[in-house]
Amino acid sequence: MFNLSIASVLFRVVTLLIAFTVHEFSHAYVADRYGDDTPRMNGRLTLNPLSHIDPLGALMLVVAGFGWAKPVPINPYTLRRRSDSAVMWVSLAGPLSNLVLAILGSLVFLVLWTPMQGTAMATTGFTGILIEFLYFFIIINLSLMVFNMLPIAPLDGEKVLEFFLPPSGKDFLANIRPYGSILLLVVIFLLPSIGFDVLGAVLRPVLTTWMNFLVG
Repeated sequence: MFNLSIASVLFRVVTLLIAFTVHEFSHAYVADRYGDDTPRMNGRLTLNPLSHIDPLGALMLVVAGFGWAKPVPINPYTLRRRSDSAVMWVSLAGPLSNLVLAILGSLVFLVLWTPMQGTAMATTGFTGILIEFLYFFIIINLSLMVFNMLPIAPLDGEKVLEFFLPPSGKDFLANIRPYGSILLLVVIFLLPSIGFDVLGAVLRPVLTTWMNFLVG
């Protein structure tokens, strides 16, 4: 997604610390609000990045442009006793938090960029560095949002989709759920290696649309 340089690596590291932490904290917070104390008992109801960052997932984001954090453990039975939609809202909370971060980043980006647009100052000095960081911040958060909304377990989108499906659809998802991680590996690595970049074909138009909407 990006050329590797010292600046881009630093931008990604800072962004993933924020994006992953807020994403997983949002899952934990919503689950806690629904009465599930599992995240709290596992030390996940915190904004401390060390509680959420998965080393391999963080490395993949820095190197490959996508990654993951440690999933927040929840008790779906406790959640469903509170509300039929509880699991869906807990799952949706993570991607929504990345969207909020992207929107906040775009607001600052536009404030800084608009007065500088078309000038040499736009890519130099501290403000230029901040603008470049914000661009990384926005697009990585949008990427996390869109990627996590894919309806493949263990991604959040699978639980969101499950809520809206009829019983037969829920049964189908339950049957393929054990193979979700394999399906993801196939989509991310195998298919692109043989010329079928399904993930890119799905993500790029959505990311382009959101980037155009947020920063033009």
